[in-house]
Amino acid sequence: MAFKTGLVVGLGVGYVLGAKAGRERYEQIMATFNDMTGRPEVQDLLAKGKGLMDQANNAARS
Repeated sequence: MAFKTGLVVGLGVGYVLGAKAGRERYEQIMATFNDMTGRPEVQDLLAKGKGLMDQANNAARS
């Protein structure tokens, strides 16, 4: 329950801060995010993380 509460609070704070920053700052953040996620090193890390999550999910079901 604490995780859900923290998630909701985090999303709310992010929304408020994002609304204050405005559209221009949002575009800057998204451009940086897209640049970072497009890098091969990051793609490898994301693939490894997905593999770990799949393994944990399969182990939990067993």
